[in-house]
Amino acid sequence: MGKLTTHVLDLHAGTPAAGVKIELHSLDAALPELLVSTETNGDGRCSSPLLEGDTMKAGRYQLSFHVADYYRARNVPMPTPPFIDVAVISFGIAAPAENYHVPLLVSPWSYSTYRGS
Repeated sequence: MGKLTTHVLDLHAGTPAAGVKIELHSLDAALPELLVSTETNGDGRCSSPLLEGDTMKAGRYQLSFHVADYYRARNVPMPTPPFIDVAVISFGIAAPAENYHVPLLVSPWSYSTYRGS
């Protein structure tokens, strides 16, 4: 079986982003269903996969990264309201036997992602 993982890189500081709150929701029901709520470790990664084994299913998902809270905790100057509060990535898993890695590269002013393995 495959697995879903993520990590966060802080482009503002040039380091892994430790302490970013991440939420994973399933979007297949009428209302989003919270599956996982976690925080990145010192390497900017989650301590375990977000989905694996029986929980790794085909479907539509959403990752929410609480970026503004992360930068506030590091005393990075930001406007009120922040330009990026929560970075939301909606994506699909079509082949649950494969690995899906959804990294976030972030600053207070921008973010990007891609499908890794």
